[in-house]
Amino acid sequence: MCVAERQLATTVLMIRPVAFRSNPQTAASNQFQADPGSVSRAVEQRAAASQFQGLVDTLRAAGVSVVVEPDRPEPDTPDSIFPNNWVSFHADGTVVFYPMMAPNRRAEVRPDIIERLSRDRGYRVDRVFDLTGEAESGHFLEGTGSLILDRHHRVAYAALSPRTTLEGLAEFGQRLEYELIAFDALDRDGHAIYHTNVMMSLGDGFAVICDETIRDPAQRQAVLRKLGDTGNEIISIEESQLGRFLGNCLQLEAADGSRLIVMSRQAEEALTEGQAARLRRHGRIVSAPIHDIERSAGGSVRCMLAEIHLPRRPEVQSPVDRGNRL
Repeated sequence: MCVAERQLATTVLMIRPVAFRSNPQTAASNQFQADPGSVSRAVEQRAAASQFQGLVDTLRAAGVSVVVEPDRPEPDTPDSIFPNNWVSFHADGTVVFYPMMAPNRRAEVRPDIIERLSRDRGYRVDRVFDLTGEAESGHFLEGTGSLILDRHHRVAYAALSPRTTLEGLAEFGQRLEYELIAFDALDRDGHAIYHTNVMMSLGDGFAVICDETIRDPAQRQAVLRKLGDTGNEIISIEESQLGRFLGNCLQLEAADGSRLIVMSRQAEEALTEGQAARLRRHGRIVSAPIHDIERSAGGSVRCMLAEIHLPRRPEVQSPVDRGNRL
């Protein structure tokens, strides 16, 4: 049985990169990604490691609990800095593993991390829905990159793309009992925007959305109506702001109960005064510079954060029943 979830997390999982670089297997579907090989691997990794730590420090200073796990040198996972694409955590003790399009991204899935969260940090993991096998049939769904979750109302918004297919979306909706709102979001050249979380973010009582990318008027109206009907203030952004990753923000809750809206520095600098004022009604804006990560990988702050909504256990227990649990 599904349980009610709070929209905001107080703890996030982040993966420290060890071999970060622009991924040649994802470049064709990611309009925001630099050409692979345009910068040396050593330079990309040094910049990413520094900016990763800067974001960790910024979040912790703002009162967010951050669980940092290191990537592994092997296998080769240049995009491991983005864990939200392979895992999501839910308040009923569910963990979901997702089917990713790029073969080298599928190696990012880390059951060992889930085991440590349970064994060492006291989180309760009751079941694991492993959807990764869907990739063999060409059915892809890249976590909360593909899905914008309204956890309280159990609605999932998804912009269809090569990385977000109807089949993958349907499997998630059936397993987790979410209403699905699927639509097409296109850039100026008519290409599908690769991840929904590039053009949309949903907090507690507000949505940031580049609704002009939803070219079909009926689809746009359906998305905006659903957002409004579920009590959200709609903050529209322009395509130029989308290109600076303003849509890739995330609302979190600090340890003292205050609300934060985290984003990259270039995203904050893209805000108009009016947009910033409206956002600040929902939380303090917190940002960090991660421009090299954004340029090389075509993803931003929200992509780097996997929110941990798992319940705490009264005592540590051993993993059991690997059929559907850890």
